[in-house]
Amino acid sequence: MIDPSKPAQIFEEMGNKFSELMQSGPAKDFEKNAKAMLAAGFSRLDLVTREEFEVQKALLEAACARIEALEKRLAERDSQSPA
Repeated sequence: MIDPSKPAQIFEEMGNKFSELMQSGPAKDFEKNAKAMLAAGFSRLDLVTREEFEVQKALLEAACARIEALEKRLAERDSQSPA
């Protein structure tokens, strides 16, 4: 059974089903139409490429590291200043 909370599993299962259909008979027209249908469906979703995801992930990691460093500097400055 497919877990709906795991989209990668859903897409993999869809791909497997389409592959099975392609191997079971002369379905080249169906393959072309199915790919066009899936492409149209995916274009309506807010999806990003793996490359775009990795770039954003790296930017977020860099921002988090900078925030940590600034928080540490601020904590050190607060501990050194007379109260």
